[in-house]
Amino acid sequence: MTTAMMNWKHGQTWYRIEGDLQNGQTPLVLLHGGPGAAHNYLIAIAEQVRPTGRTVVLYDQIGCGLSTHLPEAPKEFWTPELFMEELQLLVEHLGISDNYFVLGQSWGGMLGMQFATHNPAGLRALVVADSPAGMKIWVSEANKLRAMLPAEVEATLQLHEAAGTTDSPEYLAAMDVFYAKHVCRVPMPPDVLASFTQMSEEPTVYHTMNGPSEFHCIGSLKEWDIHDQLHKISVPTLLLSGAYDEATPAMVQEIHRRIPDVVWELFPLSSHMPHVEEPERYAKILNSFLQNHDAS
Repeated sequence: MTTAMMNWKHGQTWYRIEGDLQNGQTPLVLLHGGPGAAHNYLIAIAEQVRPTGRTVVLYDQIGCGLSTHLPEAPKEFWTPELFMEELQLLVEHLGISDNYFVLGQSWGGMLGMQFATHNPAGLRALVVADSPAGMKIWVSEANKLRAMLPAEVEATLQLHEAAGTTDSPEYLAAMDVFYAKHVCRVPMPPDVLASFTQMSEEPTVYHTMNGPSEFHCIGSLKEWDIHDQLHKISVPTLLLSGAYDEATPAMVQEIHRRIPDVVWELFPLSSHMPHVEEPERYAKILNSFLQNHDAS
């Protein structure tokens, strides 16, 4: 394992390499969610890939984790284009820009899809895990899931969202009820908790781009939508999602019908983190897909 920093115009991006980039297999770059959740909760995916000998690159996107934090940056600074530039610079920095896979989870999948619509040279295949292609459908589906929560939980959420008191303990407790059903349905492992903890301690990116919670999007991504761009993705694409996912089957279906070369695997026991909730099946499906599209 190697850890280092990439210097660029906005600061430093921390990354970690699991394996040897020169071992002949196409390396896999992991894009974490949030925005701002950092790499920790995706370490499990690196561990699932490790037995195959494939090299995995994890990194903390600018603004979070072990990378440079920019709490004073204006709202306009935090755009998908910023993170697409960072990703392109990183694969160039690592010398893999002519041959690599991308797996993006949640926000990372949103980023990965938008990145792939530009047909970057060297991207061999894309894995999109638990992601929407637009925030309006995300909010619409979230409202359907919220409507199935206990009435007192939904009433608490609505009360504090209307009052602007989404940092209150009552709101956070109600949010946890939703998370237990639609974010992770098993006890959260330490790496997942570490991502949630660091995001709560430095919430600038998440609050600016998304908002105070998964289902209350009032940030700069509120109007984000790339459904009409998905047909431009030319690489083989694997969609992964859970039956109870906040990225609901309805929204993943909208992605599935727009990408030309795509397969979709639904995890029947999982919500937003099937790599944690059904790890054995996840590893089998992911590694098979990567092996089938390895440039070697």
